[in-house]
Amino acid sequence: MRGLKTIIFLIISNTFMTFAWYGHLKFKDYDWGKNLGLISIILISWGLAFFEYVFQVPANRLGFKGDGGPYSLVQLKTIQEAITLTIFMIFSIVFFKTEKFAWNHLAGFGLIVLAVFVIFKKW
Repeated sequence: MRGLKTIIFLIISNTFMTFAWYGHLKFKDYDWGKNLGLISIILISWGLAFFEYVFQVPANRLGFKGDGGPYSLVQLKTIQEAITLTIFMIFSIVFFKTEKFAWNHLAGFGLIVLAVFVIFKKW
């Protein structure tokens, strides 16, 4: 159960992170965002990043073996990176329709999935 909660919290956390890091690039497409200055955009992004941490910190505490969770520190980081790329790909396709994923992007993502396998495999 802790492992599943960890993954769910990391998905939510990474969704907020993606919007904080890249969502502001779409602000200019909306009337309310056309004239925002850099400081305003930074403050909005920080507000979103707050919620990233609201989920990320408990995810790592729940998931870390040292706190009774099922994952090592390296496994937590690997899960987080795989989730980050998955969320980013979905975000890019939905919100930035001009962005295209080529074979090399998919091959690189496949290598990250392979890294997850290698890191979790008991050798």
